[in-house]
Amino acid sequence: MEKILVGLSGGVDSSVAALLLKQQGYDVSAAYIKTWSNETEVFADCPGQEDIDYAQAVCKQLDIPFEVVNLVETYYERIVQYMVDGYQRGVTPNPDIMCNREIKFGAFLDYALGEGFTQVATGHYCQKVTAEDGLEYIAEGADGNKDQSYFLAMVTPEQLKHARFPIGHLEKSKVREIAQANDLPNAARKDSQGICFLGKVKINEFLAHYIPDKPGTIVKHDGTVLGEHKGLHRYTIGQRKGIGIPSNSDFNAYVVVAKRLESNELVVAFDSEDAEGLYTESLIIQDHSYVTKPFIHNGVQLARPRYRDPKQVLSGIEDMGGGTYRVHFAVPQRALANGQILAFYEEDRLLGGGFMLNQGLN
Repeated sequence: MEKILVGLSGGVDSSVAALLLKQQGYDVSAAYIKTWSNETEVFADCPGQEDIDYAQAVCKQLDIPFEVVNLVETYYERIVQYMVDGYQRGVTPNPDIMCNREIKFGAFLDYALGEGFTQVATGHYCQKVTAEDGLEYIAEGADGNKDQSYFLAMVTPEQLKHARFPIGHLEKSKVREIAQANDLPNAARKDSQGICFLGKVKINEFLAHYIPDKPGTIVKHDGTVLGEHKGLHRYTIGQRKGIGIPSNSDFNAYVVVAKRLESNELVVAFDSEDAEGLYTESLIIQDHSYVTKPFIHNGVQLARPRYRDPKQVLSGIEDMGGGTYRVHFAVPQRALANGQILAFYEEDRLLGGGFMLNQGLN
C-alpha cells in the first residue's frame, strides 16, 4: 500500500486532502511543518500553536498518525534570508512560491522520502494530470477563484513526481461541505491570509528587524522633489497607498514607478496609462525552471504575472543568451515588480516560471 505524508497546516483544505486519501485506501500520515519559532521573536503574533492544535485534532478524528516536523532553520536559510536579501536589493520577493519549491516539496519531501513515504500531499487548489504524451503536468484547479497553480511555478519535475493534490478537482464550497459532513474540527475555520509565518505581523514590521531604514527623497522622473521616503525596501512598483505624499485626488494619485538604488530615490508619477515606467510591453526573465519538460523555445503563448491576474497573451520570447530571455506581451502590463515570478502556461497546464528582472530599478 502506498504511503503518503500529508502536509497538514491546520486549515480545512489540507485536512480534507488527508480525509480523501484515507477514504481512497492509502496509508496516510500527516505532519505539521514548523517553519517559525515564536518563542524567539518579539513580534511573534503568529497562530502556530493554534494551527498545530487543529492539525492534531483532525488527525485524531481521522485516526491517522501525526507529527511536527521542525524545519525552522531550513526555512530561515532558504526563505527568510531570500526575502531579506531581495528587499535589500530593491526587489519584491515571492516567499510563497519559494516555500513550495524549497520547503514543502523540498526539505519536507526529502524528510518524507527518508521516512519511507513515496508521496507528499498538500491542500493546493491545482491538479496533477497525465497528458497525451504520457507525462505528468500541473493543471489549474477546478475552482477558478481558488486556483493556486501559479504558486507552483518553480516546482521541478522530480518534485512533481512525488506530489499529490487531492482537492484540486473540487470547488471550495464542496471542500467545506465534505469537512462538515465528516465532522472535521476545523470545518468552519477561516482561511489563513498572508505570508505563512507572519500571522498578523505586517511585512514592514517584520523587515524592520532585519533591514535598517535608509531615508531618501521621493521624486518625479524630472527630478522634482515631492517628499522623503523611509527606505526603498518599504515600497514596491505600482504602490499607491502609504507612499507618504499627498495627491490631488483619488483620480490623480501618485504611484511608485521606479527605485533608483544608487541615488536612493523613490520615483513616482500620477497613475495613468502614460505614466513613464508604470506599464511595460516586455521584460527580462532569468533563472527560469520547468515543471515537466523544457518549454521556453517551444512557442509558449500564455503567462501569468501575478497570482490573481488572468493569463496574458505573449507576442514572443527572445533568447538573450546566458539563460536570460526577453518576454513580449501582446498588451502592456501594469506595475510588474522586479523579483516576482512570471508563470508560463499552455492552456490550463502550468509549464514553469522565471524571475522578472529590470522592471522599475534604474
